Amino acid sequence: MLVNTSQMLKMAKKYNYGIAQPNAWDSHSLRAIIRASQESNCPVIIGLAEVHFGYLSPEEMAHMVSFYAQKTDIPIALHLDHGSSYGALVRAIRAGFTSVMIDASQLPFAENIKTAAEIVKMAHAVDVTVEAELGHVGAGLDYENINAKAKDLFTNPEQAQEFVEKTGIDSLAVAIGTAHGEYKGEPHLDMERLVEIARTVKVPLVLHGGSGTGDERLEQAIRAGISKVNIFTDLTKAAAAEVNYATPITNYPDAGLLGEQAIMECLQHYFRVFGCVNRAGDVSYEQKFIMNSDFDASGSA
Repeated sequence: MLVNTSQMLKMAKKYNYGIAQPNAWDSHSLRAIIRASQESNCPVIIGLAEVHFGYLSPEEMAHMVSFYAQKTDIPIALHLDHGSSYGALVRAIRAGFTSVMIDASQLPFAENIKTAAEIVKMAHAVDVTVEAELGHVGAGLDYENINAKAKDLFTNPEQAQEFVEKTGIDSLAVAIGTAHGEYKGEPHLDMERLVEIARTVKVPLVLHGGSGTGDERLEQAIRAGISKVNIFTDLTKAAAAEVNYATPITNYPDAGLLGEQAIMECLQHYFRVFGCVNRAGDVSYEQKFIMNSDFDASGSA
């Protein structure tokens, strides 16, 4: 069933486990995510990043997810990851996404608040949940350069409270030391900062850059207050490694199936790390999402 992230993340926060948000980029990765969530009886948030619209359009993704969601009782949310343009956010909502992320984290604090609040007003009008980011999660290749100055980009706990209150967002992505892509250097997460943020704000917290962070660190972050963890790089690496291991492959469809199985196994591992196995029943059937096909860009339906 297709839902937004509201009850899903509230239950994760209440019972202190994490919901995975794996990003899909084609039909094989999408099927792997669906299969993994079904076999593990896990709620899941399927992400499509704005930068990946060239791989799979939001309209294609929405149609495929709707098809699979109608065939399972597993709670599935369809989420726009790192939406930075108004056009992409409107396009995703019109297509049938049940959740969006507005990433205005590189803007000044006041402008980040204003931008996020505008998206919340539009999205909430059609029952779509909104995630925003405060602070900035950088790239893994720059990780070895993280120093005291770079930590100024981490989420400020006092600002976090004001940000959540003034924007009305449903979940907050925090910067505490994780990074997108592969790490160059060893991850160091600021758990004290995370604990303070979790104490300060009431909405569920999101951790971007879960790949390569390490099981123990992710478990610790979830215990400290993280309710959603984004995973992408490790899924692509698992698929590529499996296909490379099986070389030579002369039949392209076989490569896709090998990658699909590897993605599924990698994701099931993270389900266990996040403690969300057999938590599908936490989300009420009353939360089933009805697509807003008559949505218009003004935020009315």
